[in-house]
Amino acid sequence: MNLSAFVARRYLFSKKSHNIINVISAISLFGVAICTMALVIVLSIFNGFDDLIKSMFSNFDPDIKITPAQGKVLDPKDEKIVSALSLGSIEVACETLEENVLLEYDKHQNPGIIKGVPDNYISLTGVDTLVVNGSFTLNDGHRPMAVVGAGLAYYLSVNINFVNPLFIYVPKRNGRISMNPERAFSKAYIYPSGIFAIQQEIDTRYMIVPIDFARRLLEYSTQASAIEIKLKSGTNQIKVRDEIQQIVGNDYIVRTQYQQHEMLYKVMKSEKFAIYLILTFILLIGSFNMIGSLAMLIIDKKDDIKTLSHIGLSKQGIRRIFASEGRLISIGGALIGLILGFVVCWLQQTYGFLKLDSMGTFVISDYPVKMMWTDFLLVLVTVVSIGLIASWYPIRLFTKRYLSDFMDEEEG
Repeated sequence: MNLSAFVARRYLFSKKSHNIINVISAISLFGVAICTMALVIVLSIFNGFDDLIKSMFSNFDPDIKITPAQGKVLDPKDEKIVSALSLGSIEVACETLEENVLLEYDKHQNPGIIKGVPDNYISLTGVDTLVVNGSFTLNDGHRPMAVVGAGLAYYLSVNINFVNPLFIYVPKRNGRISMNPERAFSKAYIYPSGIFAIQQEIDTRYMIVPIDFARRLLEYSTQASAIEIKLKSGTNQIKVRDEIQQIVGNDYIVRTQYQQHEMLYKVMKSEKFAIYLILTFILLIGSFNMIGSLAMLIIDKKDDIKTLSHIGLSKQGIRRIFASEGRLISIGGALIGLILGFVVCWLQQTYGFLKLDSMGTFVISDYPVKMMWTDFLLVLVTVVSIGLIASWYPIRLFTKRYLSDFMDEEEG
């Protein structure tokens, strides 16, 4: 039996000579538990938002995107492109055409981006599942239709129940200088069929239209801004990207879904790490309760220290007793906090009791949560490590003091 652990357990759970020591020990334990629970919950919520944003972007962005290294458009019939698209790991490939335009709807104007897509675009992405008003319809018979981002629809006051068309203005590719500005712009109109909501960066800029309509407006024949690719399930995006890049060479840029929004994902990871550091700092401050608890316990048990020393227990053995006490507080608090954090996260996942602002326009109604065992392990290691560091100083200081006093008395 481990003597240090046995005595430490007795000290932790037995009644002290002063009730305030029991109170401070309990506060220390539950202070560690609350900080641990907060770490677990916040990290799990960040994981939930991270997954939510990735899933929303995956409904708009392809697995692989090929764009020209120079210029605005590429030729989809280029031998390099055709050869790259023959890879067996590719399930769907679509030509898309994007351009900055000026949009006008019922006297409201706002800049935006039109994205021309083919009819099989919904098999490439799941943007049709994120339509919040109307439907994802690009062709109504022979009439082209547009699906507008929610932010853009708000700025333009678009209402799909009205019969007003959306006017699109774009500079002519071969336009010449003219005293009449209207001659320098191509103009077309299209009717909105639906409104989609993905993410603010996309919703406030994009409007999806048929690619044939976009080509006529932009004066292109078969050109495209990009080739967007959906891979077969289970395919490694990085491996396929490298294969395609090797085929197409330096004339084209090939990006994975992550690389298309690399900066955003890096910012999200940085925010999660920053929150982890802030809560860890709060935990560090909270550990001062444990320092006070151990210091008062050592003072309360100074007679026991002398007795243990009389029966031959070494200085290191005495310190191990109080070090075990500190470990019991930190580990016990950490385990209680992990259990409480798990329960709160499970309840949120199951019942969604913590709601987002009901006045806002959100894709979901409650905070998303995703628990990861790596976060639980990280929190456990962090809490226990801080507990050990926090308990080291008072144990070393006070045991040294009372052992020195005892030795002075013996010499006297």
